[in-house]
Amino acid sequence: MHHFHYRDGTLHAEAVPLTTIAEAVGTPCYVYSSATLTRHVRAFADAFADLDARICFAMKANGNKAVLRLVTGLGAGVDVVSGGELALALAAGAPADRIVFSGVGKTEAELGAALQAGVHQINVESEPELEALDAVAQHLGVRAPVAIRVNPDVDAATHAKITTGKAENKFGIEWTSARAVFRRARTMDGIALKGVALHIGSQILDLAPFEAAFLRVRDLVALLRADGVAVERLDLGGGLGVPYHAGDETPPPPTAYAEVVRRTVGDLGCALTIEPGRAIAGNAGVLLSRVIYLKEGITRAFAIVDAAMNDLMRPALYDAWHDIRPVRAPSAGTETRLLDVVGPVCESGDTFARDRTLPPLVAGDLVAFMTAGAYGAVMANQYNGRPLVPEVLVDGDRFHVVRRRPSLDDLAALEDLPPWLLREWPCPRR
Repeated sequence: MHHFHYRDGTLHAEAVPLTTIAEAVGTPCYVYSSATLTRHVRAFADAFADLDARICFAMKANGNKAVLRLVTGLGAGVDVVSGGELALALAAGAPADRIVFSGVGKTEAELGAALQAGVHQINVESEPELEALDAVAQHLGVRAPVAIRVNPDVDAATHAKITTGKAENKFGIEWTSARAVFRRARTMDGIALKGVALHIGSQILDLAPFEAAFLRVRDLVALLRADGVAVERLDLGGGLGVPYHAGDETPPPPTAYAEVVRRTVGDLGCALTIEPGRAIAGNAGVLLSRVIYLKEGITRAFAIVDAAMNDLMRPALYDAWHDIRPVRAPSAGTETRLLDVVGPVCESGDTFARDRTLPPLVAGDLVAFMTAGAYGAVMANQYNGRPLVPEVLVDGDRFHVVRRRPSLDDLAALEDLPPWLLREWPCPRR
């Protein structure tokens, strides 16, 4: 469920017309719904209410400080995957003892920052990382709270670029090596071994891969306890999908996901961590854009919009589908046509949709790319000299720009000329 609906013929974010935001902020821009974010956090919290479970929002899905402030204010923690995300989460007011630090390539500086901040848990993904963390923790005179991430070799049946739990993926410690690594960790002076972590992928629409992975973890817990290794916590990761393509994708609700958790590992006496990201933020946001031109080709017709692949990378990166809705609802009985919806970036890959059935569009029309609240703004870049787009948070009938659009002067200010180019301008001929 989300809170983007037509009222009086205009698409609204909660009670705010998207036309009002476009006039005030310009396009393209991201628009997030507080009501949708709130509903999704509470849906997960309610689904796990009878278990000793904490919900940690996967910040890689949407790292905006206002979004983090909202979800942590509802009681959620945060899952971070870099020192930068850790710093931003703390700046947003996330309590350090509700932060989990995941990620396959943490540096010693990042590990030190996490320990000094006092995070709840560090998910270790390799033996070299375990050794590095032990050394950093001993240097700081602390013991690092650790869950060791295992790779259960389970196919999540999702896109190859976002599956993380198969043996050939870079994440976690191989299943067959896990027991030895746990035994080694137990002997380290700088490591406070807490439990097991896993994550098998993203945009998962079937509960069967979760069940297979959780049953493997259950078996591992039994083996570890037989080895004398205490297992207090299970970090089950995230990965529950969202419906990008209405009718073709029907992900299970959090209640069904929680039932799998309850049935497989709920009786192990472990504190649980769940790390949804996309499922909380995905359809809580849209990318608002304006049509620049309609281009009629010999074989195809193109709607060229002012958003581009640098603003929303998912279609170019994953061939991902986003519903595209005109902000002004077409009249009943309006004929549709097939359009390619493309951006202005100088790449053929800058294509949002091919042969999409849409009502007739004209230059100046506003369109909304739906379900863009996750892996949208966080993956954006400034290719072709295009500034990052603003982000707007809506709450009922009010809205606020929670990240402004950088100016072209801001872009130029990030770079500096070496002194010899300043002295030798114009450049001498060679």
